[in-house]
Amino acid sequence: MTAATYQYVDLPDASVVTTRALLTARENITDTVAARAMMCIHGGAGFGKTLAVNTCLRALEPAGEDVRKITFRARPTARAVRYELFTALDLAGEPPRHPSEFDRLLKTALAERPRTFLVDEAQWLNGEAFEYFRYLWDEPSTQLAIIFVGGAGCHTVLRREPMLSSRVFIWQQFTRLTPAEVLEVIPLFHPVWADADPEDITFADSHAAHGNFRAWAQLTAHTRTALARTCRPRVDQELLRWAFSRLA
Repeated sequence: MTAATYQYVDLPDASVVTTRALLTARENITDTVAARAMMCIHGGAGFGKTLAVNTCLRALEPAGEDVRKITFRARPTARAVRYELFTALDLAGEPPRHPSEFDRLLKTALAERPRTFLVDEAQWLNGEAFEYFRYLWDEPSTQLAIIFVGGAGCHTVLRREPMLSSRVFIWQQFTRLTPAEVLEVIPLFHPVWADADPEDITFADSHAAHGNFRAWAQLTAHTRTALARTCRPRVDQELLRWAFSRLA
């Protein structure tokens, strides 16, 4: 898988590494989709939530699972959620003007076959928007699995909505890589680290990356640049300090 999968930095030769969190997400998502249920994956920014979910859901598509992704960048109303669903489902014609008509159209479309919605950046959703997803999921004719992915705010809002929270099948929290996980997975993440001294990897993590995959991707990009400009064969702490200076 190419570095573009990482979304937040153009990083040639990067690989998706199978962390414990990704393995757990794969199992949880598979079980959620099979049950046509809802789950919530939450955690801090840069911990690899979206990457893990996209990787796991792509693995389901060859088996015929219809996966649709919705991303919110601001706090949507129920009306905005309807329009996002209309677009995600590739429905023909113009969106209905009246909410009841719009709801009938969406429920009819969702009853056609099983589908999975990935709702990314779900920390932007408020109670009204979450409730609308619950309303569609509760409809007996729909065959929905819903994966909410978001920051800590996503978990907090969901927990405040008892009717929705009680329906969440699985909760999974993503956390920082532990120091032991860093030494295990970072050499597999990018060739820059493949032959690096473990002490230098620990040095980089403690001073800059702090177990955050997004920070590791940024640090790796700067380290690649430093290696190319200095023609050094491998990472060392002097080179890493230069990379750190770009992250301050």
